[in-house]
Amino acid sequence: MADERDLGPGLRRRLTYLLKYALLTLDELHEEHLASSGINARELAVLLLLADREPESQQQAAQRLGVDRTTMVGLVDALEGKGLVARRSDPADRRRNVVELTDVGRKTLKVATRASDRAEQRLLADLGEADAVRLRELLERIATGGTD
Repeated sequence: MADERDLGPGLRRRLTYLLKYALLTLDELHEEHLASSGINARELAVLLLLADREPESQQQAAQRLGVDRTTMVGLVDALEGKGLVARRSDPADRRRNVVELTDVGRKTLKVATRASDRAEQRLLADLGEADAVRLRELLERIATGGTD
């Protein structure tokens, strides 16, 4: 009987497959751990982005997250429907709307971040702490283009 995790030598050397498998596994862990918070991993990403910045437009947030405008509208609509974010006119430019967290959104973010941390810990459980820290550092360098 074949082992589902036996990738064979060709796939074991391919970064594309290894990253994809790690992401699929993390997505499953996030689904499990975030369920009680009422949001999913994509919604968590939006909340994390908005929490770390001055209020910005949906378009700016979409660019930072690397998602198209239509997807971003759907994400913000869902978060707004849950009372986690609010759209408002930018006082500096009334033609522009910005999105910001509500008080409920900030509370949900705290709960969901802890749940996400547990999902990540499970993903990295087979690595020692030093290897897990190093993996994060290396992935961050790739994601940021080597900038701090």
